[in-house]
Amino acid sequence: MRFVEGHRPTHDLTYDDLFIVPNRSDVTSRFDVDMSTEDGSGTTIPIVVANMTAVAGKRMAETVARRGGLVVLPQDLPIPAVAASISYVKSRHLVADTPVILDPQSSVTDALALIPKRAHGMAVVVEQGRPVGVVTEKRCRDVDRFARVAEVLDPDMVTRPVDTDPRDIFDALADLHLGIAVLVDGDGRLAGVLSRVGALRHGIYRPNVDDDGRLRIAAAVGINGDVVGKATALVDAGVDLLVIDTAHGHQEKMLTALEAVAASDPGVPIAAGNVVSARGTIDLINAGASIIKVGVGPGAMCTTRMMTGVGRPQFSAVAECASTARRHDAHVWADGGIRHPRDVALALAAGASNVMIGSWFAGTYESPGDLQSDADGLYKVSFGMASKRAVAARSSGDSAYDRARKSLFEEGISASRIRLDPDRPSVEDLIDHICSGVRSTATYAGAHSLRELHDKVVLGVQSAAGFAEGRPLPGGW
Repeated sequence: MRFVEGHRPTHDLTYDDLFIVPNRSDVTSRFDVDMSTEDGSGTTIPIVVANMTAVAGKRMAETVARRGGLVVLPQDLPIPAVAASISYVKSRHLVADTPVILDPQSSVTDALALIPKRAHGMAVVVEQGRPVGVVTEKRCRDVDRFARVAEVLDPDMVTRPVDTDPRDIFDALADLHLGIAVLVDGDGRLAGVLSRVGALRHGIYRPNVDDDGRLRIAAAVGINGDVVGKATALVDAGVDLLVIDTAHGHQEKMLTALEAVAASDPGVPIAAGNVVSARGTIDLINAGASIIKVGVGPGAMCTTRMMTGVGRPQFSAVAECASTARRHDAHVWADGGIRHPRDVALALAAGASNVMIGSWFAGTYESPGDLQSDADGLYKVSFGMASKRAVAARSSGDSAYDRARKSLFEEGISASRIRLDPDRPSVEDLIDHICSGVRSTATYAGAHSLRELHDKVVLGVQSAAGFAEGRPLPGGW
């Protein structure tokens, strides 16, 4: 990474402050760019979903890992719930998506409640394990809500063996209004579904899988209580990576917890944070972390900087911490401040191995929580992990007095409506959007891989007007 002559900054920068200068390039196609990372997370795209309760659940984990990323389950979840989510994700097919399943005697009300939980907009009706039809919202319109789905299902579905080449499925769906195939095993039992665009994605992305060929998943622990016991339980449940997480990662309590977990030899990579300085990075590495989470205050749901004045502009924080980590054979994840694909590219250019995304993914079909609607469209509710709502969840075992005392000191937005983008309502749509941008960045920079992107990128510092110039006009001229 280097700056254009005359552009070396004299102050800290965030992503909006920067632009990337095109280099001479021999990268002939965006698909020639290797998007895999080298930090032990197994990711084949540089995306990690942050451990936010309103964002990271088993459905998100399944979908993101299938496209090559990684989801970190929140630290607030009870161990049995985390173990169940890990087991679920590990059992998912690497190509076929997991559908909503209905019984023929399920009601239309049940169908309408469940169908929006899938981006493909369909439920499979199953009898004795075998698909007998599919149900969409369209087939439920103007129908009595107490009617049975057996009365509205569409028996005319494309059915294929689960091991069918996705390209053949794409071709089979070419002329059909419902571009989804129902996949079955050798006994004709439901194995999953695959949409036409899902078949295309299979040819672009590589799943993030463990040594046994199962989808990977991570989980977080805090720094209070029996940290080693919880970390051990997560590893025993099959987690692939541990994240030891607290808002202020450069503190004695974090270092003590991290050292104890590392000393227990968990057998999986350990990420820890958050920090924003070289000294914080070194201390966490020395305590046992191989991945450092970088970012204090840039998150969309975070009010830390406005409440405390504490933090650091994210690009400079990532650049300093990544440079330090690289000298110690460690890596950093850029955590927070990601609002556009360009931000992901700049974080990688700064030296991050992965980029953590939270609130941007909250408004998708795959995030936890129910899909809701108002006059402005569809949305889901999100909240910050230092907010009153999140603190209340973490302190539910405390006395009423202690809960009330902690509630006075939340730092974060307790409820925000995150809209579903009608053009990109699924996390897979957003992954396409992000990866397309990063791949293009690499081709402009002359980089065949993310490491080359960091090594070759040329940056310039721009004014607010320069940033505004790069934004398309709403609606065009």
